[in-house]
Amino acid sequence: MSLQVVGLGSECASGASADELMSQGQLQGALLWSYLGAGAEGVPESTLHPPFMEYTARVFDDVSVLVRDCPDWELLDSEWSSVRKAVEKADVLVMKYSVSDKQAFQWLRTVLGPRLRPLIRHCGVPVILVAVGARLNDEGPPCTCPLCASDWRHCVPHVEGLGLSRELGATYLELPSLNHVFVGRYFGSVLEYFMIQCLKHKAKDRPEKRKGNKLHDLRPPHLEQPARLPPIRVEESTFCQDLQWLLERGVQFADVAFFSSDSGQELGWGHAAVLCAASPYFRSLLLGPKTRERPQSRCVCRERDPGPHSLISCEAAIVEDLPPRQTDALLSSHLTARLSRLVVKDPLLCLCLWETLMFIYRGAWEWDHLQEALEEKLKNPLAVVQLLERIRSLLGRDRAQRDTPSARVAQLGPQTLVNLFNSPLYSDVIFMVQGSVLPAHRAVLVARCDVMAAMFSGKYAEARSRVVPIHGVSSDTFLSFLEYLYTDSCCPASVLQAMAVLVCAEMYQVKRLQHLCEVCVCAYLQSMPSRELASTGISVVRLLRRAKCHNAEQLYVWLLHFMANNYLIFSHKPDFMELSEEERDTVERLRWPSRGYLQELSEYQQKRRKLRKSRCAVM
Repeated sequence: MSLQVVGLGSECASGASADELMSQGQLQGALLWSYLGAGAEGVPESTLHPPFMEYTARVFDDVSVLVRDCPDWELLDSEWSSVRKAVEKADVLVMKYSVSDKQAFQWLRTVLGPRLRPLIRHCGVPVILVAVGARLNDEGPPCTCPLCASDWRHCVPHVEGLGLSRELGATYLELPSLNHVFVGRYFGSVLEYFMIQCLKHKAKDRPEKRKGNKLHDLRPPHLEQPARLPPIRVEESTFCQDLQWLLERGVQFADVAFFSSDSGQELGWGHAAVLCAASPYFRSLLLGPKTRERPQSRCVCRERDPGPHSLISCEAAIVEDLPPRQTDALLSSHLTARLSRLVVKDPLLCLCLWETLMFIYRGAWEWDHLQEALEEKLKNPLAVVQLLERIRSLLGRDRAQRDTPSARVAQLGPQTLVNLFNSPLYSDVIFMVQGSVLPAHRAVLVARCDVMAAMFSGKYAEARSRVVPIHGVSSDTFLSFLEYLYTDSCCPASVLQAMAVLVCAEMYQVKRLQHLCEVCVCAYLQSMPSRELASTGISVVRLLRRAKCHNAEQLYVWLLHFMANNYLIFSHKPDFMELSEEERDTVERLRWPSRGYLQELSEYQQKRRKLRKSRCAVM
């Protein structure tokens, strides 16, 4: 049986001429020759087709491989018809480039890639994309990984090579050099896999001519796919429900009271921090100074479309449209803790104040639910339309802005408190973490965290103190924890940062944040290639210990399965012996490849060698 392997591209850096690339010496030092040259029959020779150098090699003792290699990028473009015919007849296609030749890579991605993509899909030929070369580090020995930070302007990063492989449906490899370790262990194993698959496919199509051949009766053992990693389940967001609870039961931390202008009766309470974050009108109303005259409405007809100033007024101040500089100065100032009395002048708003506040606290984006609640209470369609327009005016947005899809996405509930995060605006508590000053708001903390609610509501020192020291947590970690409480999202920068936030979330009993950190840790580890996993300084065993210590059960189980799926990498690390006996038993039971497969593979190789020797003795 025979195979055809076609190689396209040059793994050498730019600067070599076409004659140099097509020379016999240059080709014999290339990637394909480095692996197949030991079994080559003769030397590479020029074929009738100009783009290729051709030679024949012997693999698996009885399989002939015809290698056709074209290392010249210019010939690939000018002789496209010959390249197309060679790719259509190929059993394996190897595309290679140098990581230090970004110009050639861009041509490969923008010109040659779109031409090859439909041809590869039509022929079904397997493709191997190989990035060759390593960047040098001036302060130390040569780097063994193309991912090191050097001159990214002239070198091809890992992300771009991986993206090209996805576009072509290719297997992506990175070889720092063409020595026997990288070529034989990494490139050779992948190339052999595809050649074996092609041989199996051809053997099925070829009729059996000779029966009773014991050598062909032997079948290699079947390697099962590794088991799927267990999923990390994350609870649904309760951000809107938490702020709704704050409105319904957080009267202890309320600092705004609403009164009716007609009867003087108390209508409800609120929290200045949430109201100022949701509405610029409340921000200017609660933070604005006393004014000497009543401002004029921006609308031409005040009676037909009253502005926000006619809806609510502050007992101690009259609303005023402040100039930009004065507004910025007020936003940066901090008010002393006091109860602000707001007088509601509009009768419709007095009647439906609770529904309006509920709408604002839940993120000010559920307009359909608000309209249904107002229709059920008012029983007057005209009054509902008027009140909706006044609420839009109160929130500082018009109908056109509300109806756009981008506005709906931008006004989701978790984005309501973004402007309050790490802001002194209406801050009533300051956390001191490693010398850093982090302002916060008790109302938000109590609504989002049960431990904070107990700390600020009970008979603890934190309930009476404005400055609260935090120990055992870094300032960056605690800031990420506060960011989740305000934005309902968490994006740690690394595995270690995610584990630190996980520990902080477990300390304050925020389960959803803990599970989000578990997802981040799993995503970071799963995105690492095998070589980076083998050389990284991150100890997965220590991550396993911390996950078990801080009740991250899902991450603990996931890490055990992850170590089992990458058994050949982690079993050779020194900290692997730190696992308990039960954990090692679990990893051994789930390991991939399994012991049974390795034993069957060894027996298969021994039987094949014995049959081959016996056949040679008979002949």
